[in-house]
Parts: sequence; structure tokens; C-alpha cells
Amino acid sequence: MDETVSYNNSATKRFALLVTTLAAFLTPFGVSSVNIALPSIGKEFSMDAILLSWITNAYLLASATLLVPFGKIADMCGRKRIFTYGITAFTLASVGCVASKSAAILLCFRILQGVGSAAIYCVGATILTSLFPSRELGKVLGLNVAAVYLGSSLGPFLGGFLTHHLGWRSVFLVNVILGFIVIVFILWKLKGEWYEAGEKKFDLAGAVLYMVTLLSILYGFSHLSSAFGVWLILLGGVGILSFIKWETRTEYPVLDITLFKKNRVLAFSSLATLINYSATFAVTFLLSLYLQYLKKLTPGSAGLILVSQPIVQAVVSPLAGRLSDRAEPRIVASIGMALTGVGLFLLALLDEQTPIGFIVVSLVVLGFGFALFSTPTIYGVMRSVENRDYGVASGMLGTMRNVGMVFSMGITLWIFSIYIGEVQITPETYPAFLKCAKMGFTFFAILCFGGIFASLARGKVR
Repeated sequence: MDETVSYNNSATKRFALLVTTLAAFLTPFGVSSVNIALPSIGKEFSMDAILLSWITNAYLLASATLLVPFGKIADMCGRKRIFTYGITAFTLASVGCVASKSAAILLCFRILQGVGSAAIYCVGATILTSLFPSRELGKVLGLNVAAVYLGSSLGPFLGGFLTHHLGWRSVFLVNVILGFIVIVFILWKLKGEWYEAGEKKFDLAGAVLYMVTLLSILYGFSHLSSAFGVWLILLGGVGILSFIKWETRTEYPVLDITLFKKNRVLAFSSLATLINYSATFAVTFLLSLYLQYLKKLTPGSAGLILVSQPIVQAVVSPLAGRLSDRAEPRIVASIGMALTGVGLFLLALLDEQTPIGFIVVSLVVLGFGFALFSTPTIYGVMRSVENRDYGVASGMLGTMRNVGMVFSMGITLWIFSIYIGEVQITPETYPAFLKCAKMGFTFFAILCFGGIFASLARGKVR
């Protein structure tokens, strides 16, 4: 059932755009600001390089495994309701992160943050798609994506400033304040509810199988250097086959597999998104450590440099959205994928004497390419599915995004485990760390150039 009719007025549309844009800013701000604070967190809790990466990975794993189930639940039970639950969970988890007294407690609350993030991300774009006509969709999705990049932009800068002057806990305190503001706006101004899936039953067995399978693969990938990790990935492969078989037979699937068979745009856009995020997410992680360890910069100074990539993304994303309203999205996105590969190749040339200006130029190229890829991809997918599948399609893209992030960190962890091992990064390990960073950027560049073919193969939407 569609309940948008009585509420689909200009005031509701404006506040929906405001609320979803604020939320779109919040989650990437939380990720990027924490990345710049990682050395300080590691120092307080005496965490080695591999355990430190789990501050990011724990969040991503929880988010990736829940995006598709939450997308389906939102289509069935109400998109605003799930969105509200998500922002509330994220805010409460941020309170827990502020109060954490050990690495284990912090990791637990990061998992809860990931749960909240999954509910936020999978629903935001679907609310906008439910309210705005197709002629305006590219523009509003562009603004929404720009907020994502603005959050990523301010994260390193504010995160570095706060960490340097007030300590790393202040980074999570900002999440608490912003989350509370979004909750107030939702309860005060966002009227109505949106749900369009006709199913009355939720595929709990399929959702559990999906989450366990994805968790097995992602966790195994982060331990790829051990036999345990390989066995987990093989188990995940069996889980994929079982999940596909179950979903094709159940009456109310959590993920309609036939969508990928009949929708080329969704299938190849999901693959291209997976490749793009696999190639780009670990960039901030690696450069944050490189700038603070090898270049001896403060968190604030490192954040100022890292801000160059997402600020370009924030500026270019609305333009990419408007371009998607006029040009074929797959062409724009494929150009963006190619530029992203160029930026990664430049970063693969880093050494101890690399000028800061070279790093900034590389990040600008990377940011420009990423912006051209992201907005047209979201636009094309949302135009290619029916209203009742908005939540699942958005959740699928979000899953590919988060799985790509985990793969990116998994590749980095794998390289770390080979050349550094479970030790803290010290001057003695700087040469090994630099070798890891260069190998990572080289692999990511090759992966990104390969992703151009997946991006071009998605087909036309107009």
C-alpha cells in the first residue's frame, strides 16, 4: 500500500529532503572523523595495527549484513519508522562510544552504530524517491549524495581538530549532538509514512541466512592469510548457493533474486558499486596513518589534507545529479570510475619525500571521479525499479557499498598481516608500512580500471 498521497505536499517534501540530507551527512562524518582519530585510540588502548582496523571494520560488518533486511522491512512496515529507529540506535551507540573504557566495549558500540547506520542508509534515498517526481529526482539525490561527501569532508578536518584539542571521545560526542537534532526534526516536522510492498510476511529464515553468509565471507576475507579465513570464505560460498536456492522458492523473499535476472541496470550497477568502494574506502585509512606517522603531522593537519577529496565530491555531486537528468548515467559513472583509477595510481607513487601538494592533487582527482560515479549510479538504479522495490534496491546498493568498504579494509589487513603483523606501528616498521600502502594503492588502481567494464555493461535507463 502507498500512503504518500495525503502527505505528498511541498512542505513534507522540503522537510523530507532536510531530514534525509542531515542523516546522509551524519553517518559518513562518523566514519571519516573516526579514521583520523585511530592513532589516538590505538595509543590509549595499546592496540596493534590489525586490531585498530577493527574499529572501522566492526561498524562496516554490522551495517553491510543488515542493509538488505532493513530495506525489505522498511518497504513492508514503513520507511520513516525504520529510519527513525536507525537514527535513534546510531545516536545511543555514539553515547556508548563516548563512555567506552576499553577497546572491547568500544568495538561493541561500534557494532551498534553499524546497525543504526544500515537502517539510515537503506531508507533515506527511498523516502526521497517516494516523494519527488522523476524530473526532480536527479537533483535531490545529488544534494543527498553531496551531504554524504560533505560529511566525509568535514570528518577529517573536525575529527582531527577535536582529537588534537579535546581527545578522540569528542568525535563521537559530535555524532550524539547531530543525531539528536535529526531525531527532533523527524518527530516534529516529518509527517506521514511510506510503504509500498504488498507482502505481509517477512522472510526471517532468508534474512538470517543472508546475514550469516555475508558475515562469514567478510570476516573470512579479513583473515585471508590464515586457514581459518579461507574456510570461512568457502563456508560463505556454500551459504550463497543456499541463499539463492531458498530465495527462489520462498513466497516472500527478503531479496528478490529475479530482480537481477530481469534488471541489468541493478545487477551491473551493484557490481560496479562493489568494485568502486573496494578500490577507494581504505584510502583515508592508509593516508591518515601515512600523514601522522611518516609525515609527523598532527591529526588536525592530516585532516586538512584529507578534506580535499570529499570536498571536491561535495561540490561536484549536485552537478553530477543534474547531468544524470540529461545524459545517460552509465556514461557519466564510467568516466568517474576511470578518473578514480587515475587518482589511485598517483597515490601508488608515494614515498617518504612525496610533497603534500602531490597528495592533495591526487585526492582532488580521486574525489572528482568518485562524485561522477556515485550520483548517476544511484539515479540509474532508482529509475530502473518499481516503487515497491525501492527499499530493496537501495539496500542492495548500500550493501555493495559496505561490502566494498570491508573488502577494501580486508585487502589492506591482508597486506598488513604479511609485511607488518600484529605489532604497533613504530619507526622501525615505517618502511614496511610504506610498502603496504604502495601495494594497496596499486592493487586498488588496477581493480578500479577493471570496474569500468562493469559500469559500462549496466545498460541504458532512458
